[in-house]
Amino acid sequence: MNAGTEPSGPDSTAATPSDPGQLSASPAEEALARSGGRPTADDMLPPVEPPSAGFLVQLFLVPGVIVAIIVGVWLTFHWLAHLGNDPQAYLRTLRRDSEGRWQAALNFANDLRGPGGETLKADATLATEVGNVLNDEVAKGRTNEQSQRLKLYLCRALGEFAVPEAVPPLVSRAADLTDLETARAAVEALAVLTTNLAVAGQIAADPQQVVEVVVAASKSDDKQLRGSAAFTLGIVGGEAAVEQGAVQQLVMLQSDASEDVRYNAATALARLGRDEAYETLAEMLALEDVDAGPDEQSQSERYKRALVVVNALRAVALLVDATGASPPDGIVARVEELKDDPVSDVKAAASAVVERIQREASASVGSGWRRAA
Repeated sequence: MNAGTEPSGPDSTAATPSDPGQLSASPAEEALARSGGRPTADDMLPPVEPPSAGFLVQLFLVPGVIVAIIVGVWLTFHWLAHLGNDPQAYLRTLRRDSEGRWQAALNFANDLRGPGGETLKADATLATEVGNVLNDEVAKGRTNEQSQRLKLYLCRALGEFAVPEAVPPLVSRAADLTDLETARAAVEALAVLTTNLAVAGQIAADPQQVVEVVVAASKSDDKQLRGSAAFTLGIVGGEAAVEQGAVQQLVMLQSDASEDVRYNAATALARLGRDEAYETLAEMLALEDVDAGPDEQSQSERYKRALVVVNALRAVALLVDATGASPPDGIVARVEELKDDPVSDVKAAASAVVERIQREASASVGSGWRRAA
């Protein structure tokens, strides 16, 4: 090659470090030059840049915080669910001013009702302390959802006891009609508590006061509270029911605009052995079966109808036992018809009531024959 000849090829345009008139080529340009001017696969990739601090926060820190919160919530509820039968552990949790107290109250009520709750049910000191927690929460005057849940579950827990010491705080809450939701929970808890006391061979210190408070609740403008009070009057009744006007109130409630209130009043009268219940019991027994479609509402209506009819049949059986007499002919005829009801529970209950009526009729005939002899 002659000294004056320009070199040919791809290197003819490349700058060299000794050429002060041109900039040095970038690595990408050098790679392009080496490949004969054709870009390679590596040349087409985007440039790699180090991650920014914001990207690292989004990638690691934020998910980590979310996971930590989930784990913390799970551990809290897991701990609350496994307090066990340690009353002091429950009390410490219930006294702690935290949002999770309502869960502890719910778990406590469930433990009292569970198979291992017999010892707790009979603990008068524990019942008193739980009542104090309820009274303290009411005194704080809080109306948020957490506080409301706590009061409801504390009422439920008190109802699961079997000692008279659980009665006073429930009576106080049932008498406070400015908080209808808590009053209803207290009224319902008094029904459970009265049953537990009877099983344990105990009674409330002042049964008349209990009936008086429930009668007052049954006159509330709130139909749900009236319905719960009507039901409870059939449980807490007895002699005090007559003295405090409970029977008269129940008879009046049979004309209530709410069918739930009417039905609860009728079954309560039956528990008290009052045949004034038969008129509303006839209304309950006359409910026809509902064709349940695929939708949830129609299925719910059919279930409710079956529940009402079965409760009416049980009330008829209670009245037969209490009065020693057969029901009115219209009731007997309807019970006979219900032996062929499409719902198996209704059919079984009706058959049992018919047998009871027949036994009572046979016993009455035999008793009359012996007296005549």
